[in-house]
Amino acid sequence: MEETKKISSAVIRRLPRYYRYLGELIESGVQRISSKELSDKMKVTASQIRQDLNNFGGFGQQGYGYNVKYLYDEISKILGIDRTHNMIIVGAGNLGQALVNSGDFAKRGFLIKGVFDNNSALKNKKIGALEIRMMDELTAFIRDNEIEIAALTIPKQAAKEVAKTVVDAGVKAIWNFAHTDLNLPEDVIVENVHLSESLMRLSYTIANKEE
Repeated sequence: MEETKKISSAVIRRLPRYYRYLGELIESGVQRISSKELSDKMKVTASQIRQDLNNFGGFGQQGYGYNVKYLYDEISKILGIDRTHNMIIVGAGNLGQALVNSGDFAKRGFLIKGVFDNNSALKNKKIGALEIRMMDELTAFIRDNEIEIAALTIPKQAAKEVAKTVVDAGVKAIWNFAHTDLNLPEDVIVENVHLSESLMRLSYTIANKEE
């Protein structure tokens, strides 16, 4: 059996950008594109694009470039968004509400099935079409609805306990907006989103550009 090739995290971070740009090209009616044209649009060198895509088999033809729709569909498969992922939001505050109200996730196959909070004042209230549920319903809901992903938009003090609860119930991946690291089994995938760190990187770039 051929050993699976390990793909660098830098390549994986670029794949959603390729996917987004290719989607825009499809909407514009573009059927094929060269690595040079794609590099001009993405601000990544043509050589880097060819190297990135060669990790997955290439997809291009010399003198022709890339078939936009084919490449879009193949990257969709690589990213696993050619199928649906059931997810929940834990935390019905401003950030949780913003995630529920975003229409982009469903377009990418991420289906928000439920939203949970421990504030009893929110019980039976709705965010869009979803009724806010209480935390005592969490475990049963995850098991009954084959929930794969949990987004945690809760204070860091609660995040570790809630993360353990959702993992014990069968969640395989956590989208963690809480400002804390989660110690979970190795087979659980955690994607940490630190909004303040992103802002600090932006601040650094502004400061150094001014200098």
